Amino acid sequence: MPTLAISNFNLVCTLLGGFVILFGLVSFLVREKMYISEALPSLLFGITFKGAGLFRPAFYGTTTQDITREFTRLVLGVQLVLAGVQLPGKYLWHEWRSLSMLLLPVMTTMWVVSALIIYLCIPNLNYLDALIIGACITPTDPVLSNSLVKGRFAEKSIAEPLRNLISAESGANDGFGYPFLFLALYMLRDSGASIARDWIIETIIYQIILSVVYGTVVGYIAMRALHFAKEKNMVDDESFVLFAFALALFIVGTAGLFGTDDLLACFVAGNVFTWDDWFRVETEHDSLQSSLDMILNVAMFTWFGTIIPWAEFNTQEIPVWRFIAMALAILAFRRLPAVLVMYKAIPRIETFREAIFTGFFGPIGVGAVFYLSVLLETLATFTQTEQVAYIGKVAPLVIYFSMVSSVIVHGISIPALVIGPRMPRTLSRSLTQLGTMSVRQFSTFSRSVTVVEREPELRITHRNIVTAHNEANELDNIRVVDIVNCDTDNHRTKR
Repeated sequence: MPTLAISNFNLVCTLLGGFVILFGLVSFLVREKMYISEALPSLLFGITFKGAGLFRPAFYGTTTQDITREFTRLVLGVQLVLAGVQLPGKYLWHEWRSLSMLLLPVMTTMWVVSALIIYLCIPNLNYLDALIIGACITPTDPVLSNSLVKGRFAEKSIAEPLRNLISAESGANDGFGYPFLFLALYMLRDSGASIARDWIIETIIYQIILSVVYGTVVGYIAMRALHFAKEKNMVDDESFVLFAFALALFIVGTAGLFGTDDLLACFVAGNVFTWDDWFRVETEHDSLQSSLDMILNVAMFTWFGTIIPWAEFNTQEIPVWRFIAMALAILAFRRLPAVLVMYKAIPRIETFREAIFTGFFGPIGVGAVFYLSVLLETLATFTQTEQVAYIGKVAPLVIYFSMVSSVIVHGISIPALVIGPRMPRTLSRSLTQLGTMSVRQFSTFSRSVTVVEREPELRITHRNIVTAHNEANELDNIRVVDIVNCDTDNHRTKR
């Protein structure tokens, strides 16, 4: 006899699929009108999903940490290849100076400042412990950064060179997080000359240099192979569009097999793959890659919502106010001061306003959770002392709270910037319109119908016309410089 099979997998498919359907129905309103990316709604859905007791990660037969690490690797690998693909041709070569400033002095400052804030806010940590945890939140997140540099707001308000720089930096610095994390870990584990030896050989050479070489080789071979297949008419349109996605899967798998930095390899391969700008131009108006990207992002942040240890954010040992103070300080001081001080040495950041934008929008997201998984896995190989155990206990709390704070603050910042200044004017205009309306009640058969109509008289003045022109051009940042002539009889203006 048929029975209900209320299994974990069936519930996940039902609820996740239902959420994607519902979000899809209002996605244009949410993303293009309210300027909110899919990360914040997905995180809130995951929290609700877990709070209702409908999802139990342990039922999958493996640890939550293992699932999280492989899931984040997949999402980041795809995002980083796509980030590299969407940059203009030879971008890394042309913009090496700007990227070098952001990846070396700015990123180092972010690491030191993040560690200092964690050290001051979280009790029983020394500064080395804080450096280990701070390394995880140092890179900016390519998933959340991608939502900032796409869409109607970005195209209207952010110059294209700056959008490309933010995207390139978030892609590259996710791979550059390894040197900071492992330098601090080696300092915890070893002493003396072995620290420098292990860090140079295992991290700089094997993780960074090898991944750059590997990504370059694979990206170039993929570019030449696809050119050949297209010229010989051997590849269909569907496979052509999916090529970058498949390239990401291949690099994540192969780089993972021999243990090099798969994130940096993915980003480099994506940029080399479109070195001649051919593939980017060919797929510029195709939405399949963006659709796959959105599905992965929704699933990833929904998963985060189900695994965040909410109950542990307020204990006797570490009260919740410490986490709140830490998160606010990190969002304010982790990146913004460093960019403001150094922006004149970064060619692509031309104005103080652009420096403020670049400095503030350095989100913490999927990359931080990935490095947390790397940290916990590495700590498991160390001699288990009280210090190591305490780092393993505190690190998830610090990183998850920072991630949630960043998703919320950066998720609502753009809507606040766009909608906030309009609210007083919109309310004032609405009240004025209400004052010029008349309501006439009449009865038709046995029911009443309300008809709202405007007064026929319309007063047009010089001030009204100037205000209308300024408001019409405000969204495009165009100021009406001068109204040479105003003919109120014919209702015409000249600019």
